[in-house]
Amino acid sequence: MSWVVHKFGGTSVAGAERYRNVGELMRREPGARKAVVVSAMSGVTDALLALVDLATRRDPAYEAKLAELLARHVETARALVPSAEAERLAGVFASDGRDVADVLRGVWLGKSSSELTRELVAGYGEIWSAQMLAAHLGTAWLDARTVLTVAPGELGPVVDFEGSTARMRAWVASHAECNLLIVTGYIASTPEGVPTTLKRNGSDFSASIFGALLDASTITIWTDVDGVLSADPRRVPEAVVVDAMSYDEAIELAYFGAKVLHPRTMEPAVARGIPIWIRNTFNASHPGTRIDPKGARSSRSPVKGFSTFDGIALVNLEGTGMIGVPGVAQRLFGALRDVGVSVVLISQASSEHSICFAVPEAQAELAKKTTERAFDPEIRAGHVQRVDLLGACSVLAAVGDEMANAPGVAATFFAALGKAGVNVLAIAQGSSERNISAVVTRAQSTRALRAVHAGFYLSNRVLSVGVVGPGLVGRALLAQLAAQAPVLREESGIDLRVRAIANRKSMLLSETAIDLKSWSLDGGKRSDLDAFADHVQAEHLPHAVIVDCSANDDVAARYETWLRRGIHVVTPNKRAGAGPLARYRAIRALGRTLSRHFLYEATVGAGLPVITTLRDLIQTGDRVERIEGVLSGTLSYVFNAFETGRAFSEVVREAKSLGYTEPDPRDDLSGMDVARKLVILAREMGVEIELAAVEVEGLVPRESEHAKTPDEFLDELAAADAAMARRRDEAAARGEVLRYVGVVDSSGKATVSLRGYPRTHAFARITATDNVIAFTSSRYRAQPLIVQGPGAGPDVTAGGVFADLLRLAAYLGQASLQ
Repeated sequence: MSWVVHKFGGTSVAGAERYRNVGELMRREPGARKAVVVSAMSGVTDALLALVDLATRRDPAYEAKLAELLARHVETARALVPSAEAERLAGVFASDGRDVADVLRGVWLGKSSSELTRELVAGYGEIWSAQMLAAHLGTAWLDARTVLTVAPGELGPVVDFEGSTARMRAWVASHAECNLLIVTGYIASTPEGVPTTLKRNGSDFSASIFGALLDASTITIWTDVDGVLSADPRRVPEAVVVDAMSYDEAIELAYFGAKVLHPRTMEPAVARGIPIWIRNTFNASHPGTRIDPKGARSSRSPVKGFSTFDGIALVNLEGTGMIGVPGVAQRLFGALRDVGVSVVLISQASSEHSICFAVPEAQAELAKKTTERAFDPEIRAGHVQRVDLLGACSVLAAVGDEMANAPGVAATFFAALGKAGVNVLAIAQGSSERNISAVVTRAQSTRALRAVHAGFYLSNRVLSVGVVGPGLVGRALLAQLAAQAPVLREESGIDLRVRAIANRKSMLLSETAIDLKSWSLDGGKRSDLDAFADHVQAEHLPHAVIVDCSANDDVAARYETWLRRGIHVVTPNKRAGAGPLARYRAIRALGRTLSRHFLYEATVGAGLPVITTLRDLIQTGDRVERIEGVLSGTLSYVFNAFETGRAFSEVVREAKSLGYTEPDPRDDLSGMDVARKLVILAREMGVEIELAAVEVEGLVPRESEHAKTPDEFLDELAAADAAMARRRDEAAARGEVLRYVGVVDSSGKATVSLRGYPRTHAFARITATDNVIAFTSSRYRAQPLIVQGPGAGPDVTAGGVFADLLRLAAYLGQASLQ
């Protein structure tokens, strides 16, 4: 029966409850024979080393700190195992504690500590931890120092596999009945039998070593993440777990700082081809990441992951005298080797005019001075012109075995950086094509990482969405998105992520998508539309759109700025489309020149395809001569109800109670809402007019214009009932009905007024909140083209906005069609 090895780090054994969790995992995990490599409890190794530092400084606090550390272990043991066993462990801890105290007393007296002393003290955390877990599981534990021998080496501890394997086999043979073994991580012995450690990341290294010593079938490293991620989730919220990767891919990512096994940690497993799993102790149901010799092909992306390595400096050696001269590189890198400078990345042009290389920033000045010293004769003679140093850099790496078989990977990588405005300082790629590395400034490293991750891992139709004005229409839109967004994501690849919501007072910002079923602005940040826009335009998402569901001109005034910086705008707010002509022209010009999209179908006709129909006519070569229509769903409802013989003020009050009017009905009855829609349509047909040029017949009686509140206005509106009834009766006598209509023709004449229409006319046959628009054009002169349907209410208006969002998703990557 083969062994399987599991390793648990400090966060996985942070307390009694976590030890119990480890025990449950081991009972459930398959495998007839399990070896569990365990770290010290979270923070214990650092605490033990801190004791040595305190004793070195002759700080008497080390005694109390040691007592606290021992008490923590005793308390954990008492919560974890039966009382008798806990007391036995307490005795062990007390005995060990006296030994540690003796060592620390020696440090105190000598005012110094050797590396040997530090390693001896630091190893007790694993010894105590392994004994507690073994006692909890009722099984044997192995002090790795009795089996594992390592010697110091230039690159770290060197394992004596021959001797260690023999001792491991002897131990297993003498414990034939043991099918669950607890092993101390991190610690080992020197060939002389002196306790030592495997240095940082030592517990992971222990797991790989014991996997090799036991000839294990698999090694599982249990940690606090679900597996190897495609990027650092602290920098890239959209990072995903990579299902499988090869040893080579894992080593490349680990070298550049990804949260994965250290390259040296994997060596014993790699040498024997043992698969390594990375899994989450806190989410054991997740399968994690498998690392093996071949990895697996990915349907998502040829790049398995991205990582950044900060704290880098770039040195550039440049000179005409270097061209064609053999041995230049040997002199340069030999000199750097002699002073212990580690070169992270090398880039050289084929002209041989310059050599650029990256080094750790801490060694930057040493690298520059060494290079200058090595080429001092050439610098004096003018054959080498300069040695430049640029600090505060980062290396960004893209890693994937499949990159070699996927044309265009480099193009996608650098195009993503270019679109994000990231300047690339140096480039390196090996012939294996497994790694593309670029040096960027540290200030741009997060933006660069997010940009390339989005370029490979996210669909071109992922939108970061911000909603301004969550009133009736805004709330209806958010409810529709809550219901439909998951379906769109699954079936159409359209990912609409609402990450920001704001009204005049408060705003809610989220790095991930807001839960649209339970959002609230209560307790949100103070509203700041500049910060709002900054948040919506996330570096890690390909596209940003702000949906303005307000009726605010101050918000509309920001459209030009938003579009200029690359944020698309979708809105039912008429203030931009009907606002100052110069602003309107600027907004439309940005759409044409920068491929920004300004979509406002819902400004006219709510969810009806009014603007779309008009554009289709014009773009197919038709000439629109006249547009006439009932453009207010509110007033459509009012005059339909008014025809039944009821009082005008009564039906206006009813329309307000049903949510068809603006909060102040005067905004509807003034006619300005219809006038704004008329201006939008006029500008669409090529007539450049200002709102002031529209002749408007308002329906607000002069005597009620100065009412302070909407309720006061409705009370005073009754004074106009008689006059409105006369107009209704006069129209009825002519066989007509009253409709509030906007008309504009190609000459620019625009009017809004109350008109009578025969009962056979299309405008007379509308019901409820219908809008109806008639387009008279060269093609539709004898019989106008009619668009008709509901034109008021938050749901239909929100539906029009939603349709524009979907239209935007379809446009992405194309030139603006406006």
